Amino acid sequence: MAAEEVVQTVDHYKTEIERLTKELTETTHEKIQAAEYGLVVLEEKLTLKQQYDELEAEYDSLKQELEQLKEGPLLLKDVMCDISNQLAFFSI
Repeated sequence: MAAEEVVQTVDHYKTEIERLTKELTETTHEKIQAAEYGLVVLEEKLTLKQQYDELEAEYDSLKQELEQLKEGPLLLKDVMCDISNQLAFFSI
């Protein structure tokens, strides 16, 4: 009977080792998948950050250009006033 118990115990341990090995393999695979997914997310984040920075720079450039265009008529008006004043001075 003792030999039979030893065989059962050995079989039990073999089964437990197989179960734990399978579980470890699955868990390792899941961790690798999670790490790969994390890398994809980080790469996408980097790409989006670069796109955001480019768009922000373009926005700032266009905003500055718009301000310059808005100031253009005022500058032209000032130049015209200066010319008008100079002409008035010379016509006296």
